[in-house]
Amino acid sequence: MPTTEQTLIDLSRQLLDAIDAGDWKTYTDLCDESLTAFEPEAEGHLVEGMPFHKYYFDLPAAQTPRQSSISSPHVRLVGDVAIVCYTRLTQKLDAGGAPVTAALNETRVWRRDGDAWKHIHFHRSPA
Repeated sequence: MPTTEQTLIDLSRQLLDAIDAGDWKTYTDLCDESLTAFEPEAEGHLVEGMPFHKYYFDLPAAQTPRQSSISSPHVRLVGDVAIVCYTRLTQKLDAGGAPVTAALNETRVWRRDGDAWKHIHFHRSPA
């Protein structure tokens, strides 16, 4: 049986896989509908709720594959809340078809809801 820490890293991986695949259903299954976020796309503003994120999922699928890896994860449990920090490495192809990797520092906050965990807040910034 995986540890709680490993479960949270696995959930964070599922979340990134859903983002990379444009899988809105899985994303919404993992996230609380009142999700809050600070991310580069929001230009320094706090984003509340799911509509801001849905916009990006509704864009036409990228023609090039991409995948994200979690590097140096750290999990901190505080009661029914968990904080998962890591560097996200996203691999994709640039406009010329050459492989590139982008690095972002991410903090994901999860809240235990019964036997399940819900993603309730994140902060993402360039590494």
